[in-house]
Amino acid sequence: MSESETQSFKKQQKRGLPAYMATFADLMSLLMCFFVLLLSFAEIDAIKYKMVVLSLEKAFGVQRDVVAEAIPKGTSIIAQEFSPGEPKPTPLNIVRQETTDETRDVLKVTMDAEAVAEAQAKQVAEEVEEFKQALESEIERGLIVVENQLNRIVIRIRERGSFPSGDATLNQDFVPILKKINEVLTQTDGLIAVAGHTDNIPISTSRYRSNWELSTSRATSVVHELLRYNTIPPERFVLEGYADTRPLAPNDSAENRATNRRVEIVVLKGSIDADFTQSIDDLIQQHDVIESEIQPVR
Repeated sequence: MSESETQSFKKQQKRGLPAYMATFADLMSLLMCFFVLLLSFAEIDAIKYKMVVLSLEKAFGVQRDVVAEAIPKGTSIIAQEFSPGEPKPTPLNIVRQETTDETRDVLKVTMDAEAVAEAQAKQVAEEVEEFKQALESEIERGLIVVENQLNRIVIRIRERGSFPSGDATLNQDFVPILKKINEVLTQTDGLIAVAGHTDNIPISTSRYRSNWELSTSRATSVVHELLRYNTIPPERFVLEGYADTRPLAPNDSAENRATNRRVEIVVLKGSIDADFTQSIDDLIQQHDVIESEIQPVR
C-alpha cells in the first residue's frame, strides 16, 4: 500500500463514530433492562388496597351499599380496568359518599311515631269507656253524651237541665253532675277545652248582646264550677265560644236547635303544638294531616 493510500485510509477511519459511543450504548441498554425489570415487578396487592380503602371509608364516614369480597381482575398498573368480558369499572375505583344509617333512623322514628299513635288511641278508647261507666246514669237520662274523637274525649253537656233558656246560670240540679264530671277529669291528663255553642236564633238582651256572649258565658260558668273543687289546675283549661258557627245538625227544627245548644268539655290527649283556640273541626283536620305524614320511608 502506498503512502498516499495509507493516509486516505486513516482519514476514513477518523470520520467514524466516537469511541465513547460503545460505552454509552451499553449503558442505555442496561438502563432499559433495569426499567423493564421494575415495570415487571409493578403489581398492586388488591387485598391490601381494599383494606386501605375500607379503613379510609370508616375514617371519613363512608359506607358501602354492597361490599365486594372478590379480588378484581387485572391489577396491573398498565391495565387496571381489564376484564375478560365487557369492560366495567372495578369496585375499587368507586367510593361513594353515601350512608344508609340516615334512612334507617328515619324509618325507626316513623315506626316509633306509629307505635305511639296506636298506644295513644288505645289509651283514649279505654278512658272513654271509663268515663261512660262513671257517668252511666247521666248518659241514660240524656243529659250528657261521651264520645271518642281521634285523640280527644268529648263530654257534651246538653242545654236541657243544665241552663235556663237564654241564660248562662247553671241550674242547681245540674251541679252534682258537674261534680261527677270533675272527678272523672281529675283521673286523666291533657288540656281541657270547654266550648260553648248556641243555635242560630239571635239573642239581644241587657246581659247578652249576641249568641257569642251567651256561648262564652255558658262555657265560663262550667269552668268556674269545675275550678271550685280545686282538684284540676287552672292552666289545664282552655275557654272557647262559637255561638252558632259549629252546629251539630241543621237549625231547621226545634229538636235540631236543641241539639246545637250545648257545652262541650274536650280532653285533648297527647302533645299538640297548635293554638288551642282553634275549633274542634280544625284540630281534626290537623290530626288528619299529621297522620298522613306518618308513612314508612320506602
